[in-house]
Amino acid sequence: MSRWLPHPILLVTMVVVWGLLFDSFAFGVLLLGAVLSTLIIYWAGAFWPDRVRLRRPLTILRLGLIVLWDIIIANIAVARLVLSPLIRLHPGFLVVPLDVRDPYAIVALTGIITMTPGTVSCLLSADRRTLYVHAIDASEPEDAVREIKQRYEAPLKEIFE
Repeated sequence: MSRWLPHPILLVTMVVVWGLLFDSFAFGVLLLGAVLSTLIIYWAGAFWPDRVRLRRPLTILRLGLIVLWDIIIANIAVARLVLSPLIRLHPGFLVVPLDVRDPYAIVALTGIITMTPGTVSCLLSADRRTLYVHAIDASEPEDAVREIKQRYEAPLKEIFE
């Protein structure tokens, strides 16, 4: 079973997204989505030497809600920063020392940071122990690094390690 269906959660997610993209959950649409998703996962299997092991499903849900909330709040904050002539921007780079070691957790962290308006993951050190992040407002870098580690990295560590 694992040879033909190595990533069942990914398969279900891809089929649901396929249905959402077509704005239809008709049998034929879902069947085509399932066939194409299975082929994509099978062909891309060479790029996944290890299976992703997720732990703590409630932590995944909690992290998703935190990220969604932070994206909404960051959109408002960035709009305020950009549109207000009185607020001075303090852009800069943040150096985030990483505690997570799992490559999937690091990818998830960089994606979360980049999806949040006002921050972009720029560089991961060769030893995967430091992440460099550009922030539109880096006036208090220690607080920003602490927030990234507490809000995103700690739950990712629970989920992946």
